[in-house]
Amino acid sequence: MRLLFLVLAVLTLITQYPLWLGKGGWLRVQELHAKVASQQETNEALVARNNALQAEVQDLQSGTAAIEERARTEQGMIREGEVFVQILAPHEHGPAVITPDIPERKGN
Repeated sequence: MRLLFLVLAVLTLITQYPLWLGKGGWLRVQELHAKVASQQETNEALVARNNALQAEVQDLQSGTAAIEERARTEQGMIREGEVFVQILAPHEHGPAVITPDIPERKGN
């Protein structure tokens, strides 16, 4: 009887090993579930980024307002006749103002 119990215990361990610790076992399944969840989060972030880029492309293709906005903010461009004014915070120092050397006129 004792031998039968020992044989059954060994057979049980042999059949359970692949389930828990084998190549396609429970631990591997849990690891793969974690990887899938991580990849889904990454995919969702990339989908949101792609949607934002697609909206920006449509704005750029549909009108000049988006192009003008980008030119103003990224390139610092202004329209002809406009004056560019930049207000700095009190602790910031702006670029030095350089005045061109203009000879003074005598006797007007």
